[in-house]
Amino acid sequence: MYSIYYFTMTKGKNDFMQLKLRKHILDLPVFFPDATHAVIRGMSPDDLIGTNTQGLVVNTFHFLVDGIIDVVEKSGGVSSFMNVNLPVISDSGGFQAMSLVRRGNNGGKLTDNGVVFKNFKNGSYLELTPENCIETQLKIGSDILMCLDDCTDPHENIIEQEKSIERTIKWAKRCRARFDELTGTMEKAKPLLFAIIQGGNHQELRKQCADELIKLNFDGYAYGGWPMFEGTFMEDILRFTAYLMPDDKPKYAMGVGKPEDVRKGIDMGYNMFDCVLPTRDARHGRLYVWKDAKNGTQMEYEFLAIGSGQNKHDLRPVSDECRCITCQKYTRAYLHHLFKISEPSYYRLATIHNLFFYADYMNHISLGD
Repeated sequence: MYSIYYFTMTKGKNDFMQLKLRKHILDLPVFFPDATHAVIRGMSPDDLIGTNTQGLVVNTFHFLVDGIIDVVEKSGGVSSFMNVNLPVISDSGGFQAMSLVRRGNNGGKLTDNGVVFKNFKNGSYLELTPENCIETQLKIGSDILMCLDDCTDPHENIIEQEKSIERTIKWAKRCRARFDELTGTMEKAKPLLFAIIQGGNHQELRKQCADELIKLNFDGYAYGGWPMFEGTFMEDILRFTAYLMPDDKPKYAMGVGKPEDVRKGIDMGYNMFDCVLPTRDARHGRLYVWKDAKNGTQMEYEFLAIGSGQNKHDLRPVSDECRCITCQKYTRAYLHHLFKISEPSYYRLATIHNLFFYADYMNHISLGD
């Protein structure tokens, strides 16, 4: 039977882990950017090669709304559809249950059976249940599937948080059962299934949720819900949730985040991360640059506001420290010009740089810097 090889190796000053997937071995810790609609905005899949990106996160709900599930499956899975040789995580749509149903007032609803969404493109309704969530993710062909969860905002009251973990546990059991039913005869082609721990900012609820999910022996566990509360990184509850997770399984901090928060997350025990920040910041003119040549072991960075008039005549690269194609071939002045005229090629060059920075940042952490 196919098994996960998850083991400690030595690299630089730190120990690090490797996670074996169907066609890939991931060096952990790892950061995956979000390719929500099977694309990183402004980039072609070929551009990813030059960024040292290790994998991608796609979204089940948005694939359903986009109407691409059938063609993705027909293509042989999302990696073939995008023509990228990278591992892919498919998020379940639980976050959209919070953003579109709990907070969005768009006509959808949460039930014990699943989540009913109103399609914002055509007004129709679609229901995401634990069973069809797993079925859809298997059609997507991702390497890591996420259980459907009832994601909450930290502002939700304790009664709603209790309902959330009850649903999350019940849905995880149903996801586990459907996944095992559909993949029971698979050998090497079997993907992994992760569960998501909810509970808001309440330790007792996080523990209750984690304890029940661990009984189901998932391949990995994730922190679910907002990692930020009123603009502050929720270090205490993130650390507590990481402590609850088995040490011999991947620990995934969903939605984290800023480079400094990723570093904190690794210190807590997490080894997988994803976030929209590097790509969103690139589009908004915020480029990451090392501060004072990485400043020894501090790994400090700062933002270059490429739209600032200070860059109009600056013939330096974005960063002298960076080896990405953007910094090797183009000046701040040129990127400033592209940004000011809203030229699409700016988004490509800026996103390449920010993703390269994140990959470089993760590599330095692995090396013990």
